[in-house]
Amino acid sequence: MASHLEPDSLPAPGADGLVHSAALIARIEQAIDAAGGWLPFSRFMELALYTPGLGYYSGASVRFGRRPEDGSDFVTAPELTPLFARAVARPVADALIASGTREIFEFGAGTGKLAAGLLETLHGWSIPVERYTIVDLSGALREEQRQTIVDHVPALAGRVHWIDRLPDQFDGVLIGNEVLDAMPVRLHVRGAEAWLERGVVRTAGPDPFAWEDRQAPHADALRTLLDSIDADEGYVTESHEAAHAFTRTLCEKLGRGVVMLLDYGFPEREYYHPQRVEGTLMCHYRHRSHGDPFVYPGLQDITAHVDFTGIAQAGLDAGADLLGYMTQARFLLNSGLADTLTAFDPRDTISFLPAANAVQKLVSEAEMGELFKVIAFGKRVDPDAITAFVNGDRSHTL
Repeated sequence: MASHLEPDSLPAPGADGLVHSAALIARIEQAIDAAGGWLPFSRFMELALYTPGLGYYSGASVRFGRRPEDGSDFVTAPELTPLFARAVARPVADALIASGTREIFEFGAGTGKLAAGLLETLHGWSIPVERYTIVDLSGALREEQRQTIVDHVPALAGRVHWIDRLPDQFDGVLIGNEVLDAMPVRLHVRGAEAWLERGVVRTAGPDPFAWEDRQAPHADALRTLLDSIDADEGYVTESHEAAHAFTRTLCEKLGRGVVMLLDYGFPEREYYHPQRVEGTLMCHYRHRSHGDPFVYPGLQDITAHVDFTGIAQAGLDAGADLLGYMTQARFLLNSGLADTLTAFDPRDTISFLPAANAVQKLVSEAEMGELFKVIAFGKRVDPDAITAFVNGDRSHTL
């Protein structure tokens, strides 16, 4: 896999970070040994991101921010501008009213800025939210979320609760912003005669891990999908069993309400295009992107783009209705993002220009507007009630 940046040009972590990463490396090495010397990449990615206390998302490593100087690795839309939350509040309000529910669930709430913005905006609109439930594995992030909410909406902080997993059934509106891309993926490589699965082995050299491709059993649906790709030898791609299972579980547990997932990705025919020869696996460290997941395990994010066709099918298989699928740009503009700029005086360049620049980044085709998509599922709600999905729907491309 080609890197956008040579890993040896990345800024080195501090001593504590190196100790942390070394502890996770040792844990992964134990897992490789226990598995007979080879781990599928999906298991490596799961350990790198979610090993309790050591993984990138379950420890204290993950950082959201705008610049490397603040110790962050990447920026998400809620961190970029509060206008994102104000726009998303409109379809959330529609979904709450249409479903007759009064609870919001959020997966992977980052620093809590989306939660704070939604609570503040919905409260200002007199939309009742009796409970805001956050599902997050990181204790450090939970504390950051708690502080953000207390700082921004102290009168509403008592409505926010944290849980480790969803209940067996829930009613309400669930939001997941950039959650699917962090689900472990399997890697597949086109061999000379058949598809192989790419896994991870230990090495005796200075680098602890290396790739090794092996023949592996494929489920019928996956085999059919891989065989449909017009791929030459060496073509690499991913499959998304974890993200599909996650979506299916959400929709199975949903009794009444809406599930909205925002992330970057493509429909199947674009995702598995013959020209996408290196797949979409990507790592993020100090706002630099590269393709080597073996660098600083536990200290860098590992992601893959989302196959939204598979996500749509998982929700439908779970009995949910597909309410819509569209670009983030269309979704946010339908939700009134441009109108939020009217709160700023264009003559006040100190406040107006940063807000306008953030909006441009969210909707521009060259930035987040086209690459990021929004998909929504519902149960026992009128599909036309979510006005953000009325115009510009691309469900026909899935």
